Amino acid sequence: MAGVKMIRALFDRWNRSLMSGDPEKVVECYAPDAVLLPTFSAGPCLTQAERRGYFEHFMRKKPRGRIDESHVRIFGDIAVDSGLYSFVLADGRITRARYTFVYRRDGNGGWKIIEHHSSALPEPM
Repeated sequence: MAGVKMIRALFDRWNRSLMSGDPEKVVECYAPDAVLLPTFSAGPCLTQAERRGYFEHFMRKKPRGRIDESHVRIFGDIAVDSGLYSFVLADGRITRARYTFVYRRDGNGGWKIIEHHSSALPEPM
């Protein structure tokens, strides 16, 4: 059975892929049928090609991600990690966002992202 620490490490794998500069490495973290609702896009990315296109654009900003708050729940072969994260961009700007990653264990014992929702934090009321 997967542990919380192992599920949290999946973000580190995704973040290393993001920092690699190679969008293909990020896309490999996602299942072919995954849904990505990205931070800087008005619509969902439903195919590997759409996800690749989104990350090609986003990676030009040279983002470095960091988890600020994480809540992991594990349901057998499905795991959910929801919380807050920040991205430091090459120009020094910081983007803070809410996130949810849903992972599914694949047939090889690894984990793939099947749902990823990220939205910028709203301004305080």
